[in-house]
Amino acid sequence: MADAIFTEDFKLLPYWWDKSPPVETGPQQLPRTADVLVIGAGYTGLHAAIKVARGGRSVVVIDAAALGWGCSTRNGGQISTSIKPDLATLTKRHGADTARAILRDGHASLTFIRDFVKTENLECDFRTVGRFHAAHNPQSFAQLVRSVESQPMGFELPAQIVSRSDQQAEVGTDAYHGGVVYENHASIDPGRYHAGLLRLAQEAGVVTIPQCAAKGLEREAAGYRVITAKGVIQARDVVLATNGYTDGLSKWHQRRVIPIGSYMIATEELPTEVIDTLIPRDRIVSDTRRVVYYYRASPDRKRILFGGRVSHAETDTHRSGSLLRDELIRLFPQIADVRLSHSWMGFVGYTFDTLAHTGSQDGVHYAMGYCGSGVGMASYLGMRTGQRVLGLPDGETGIAKASFQTRPLYTGNPWFLSAAVSIYKIRDKLNI
Repeated sequence: MADAIFTEDFKLLPYWWDKSPPVETGPQQLPRTADVLVIGAGYTGLHAAIKVARGGRSVVVIDAAALGWGCSTRNGGQISTSIKPDLATLTKRHGADTARAILRDGHASLTFIRDFVKTENLECDFRTVGRFHAAHNPQSFAQLVRSVESQPMGFELPAQIVSRSDQQAEVGTDAYHGGVVYENHASIDPGRYHAGLLRLAQEAGVVTIPQCAAKGLEREAAGYRVITAKGVIQARDVVLATNGYTDGLSKWHQRRVIPIGSYMIATEELPTEVIDTLIPRDRIVSDTRRVVYYYRASPDRKRILFGGRVSHAETDTHRSGSLLRDELIRLFPQIADVRLSHSWMGFVGYTFDTLAHTGSQDGVHYAMGYCGSGVGMASYLGMRTGQRVLGLPDGETGIAKASFQTRPLYTGNPWFLSAAVSIYKIRDKLNI
């Protein structure tokens, strides 16, 4: 691979880690007991921990790696209303009342994170910038228009239809066929956001321990006995918050979460006038392809951050960086000589019904399966999980009413992923 496409200080690490690296250190000794043990120190786990600790319980959060090593600091920092299935699909699956409750959860997740950041004075570059959702073919544009014009009553979102002739005002490419701007969608620096959550948790008295993988989970009369890399801890309640990194600790959960690698790059710094041409209104951008690309300007508007999936199977981040750069240049040929400063990936947690799930299984509380919309939904469902641990009625959600499904022969290894991605890529190329 030609080194010319990489800057001299190129890193196979998330761009966000430059300002907010994962926390490697913490207490070396694991407490023997806690009211609540949270497994996973991402957005879900930290929000649950904050809520429970502020409710007066003793809380320990453990993570198999550094605090902030997982996808909570590897994502693109895009925030939407989080629910992928539409009302008609949800109604067919779950009935009208549950379907509407699920959509309310999606809308509430965006409101929650916006209010939380403001109330807690978190410095994480949260901005309501709007999302330009671009149509990759004329049929997709027509479908987007229909979806905006027929929004279900009570769930209307402020949205602007943008024709192909006007799309240069949103994104500096002719590769799309128009799109829709969802005005309330937002952006954030996910690394700084995670660092702020970690600080709030620790200030609330939460004990946070990195490099402490959970290796065994046993139910006892008074709660749970959890075997970890740093010893054994007994807890009255356990929260499983591992999302795309869910392993065999709970095979029930492992069979229901599909880990899918999502890959990202950051460009070298670009002139202001170039950024203003590529993404003039500072939108977050996504497209309608089945194998979607998502991108934005960095918070300081000096780089383009570009993500998606560029290979059928998981691959190394040197190769993915080169392939993502090719796609970036296909969309924006005016930056054909751009070099990369960072290339990285993280595992998002998908589900078979493309819906996040939360609830309790064998007494273990959980929230996971955010299907690529984890910044807002993980925050929201983490908070709701904390409320459920505290026994508060506010912890109930519409999402909890949907059964968490698996499929025969699936044990946690997505053996079918390569074939599915191949089919989706072919359909995207053929515009079908």
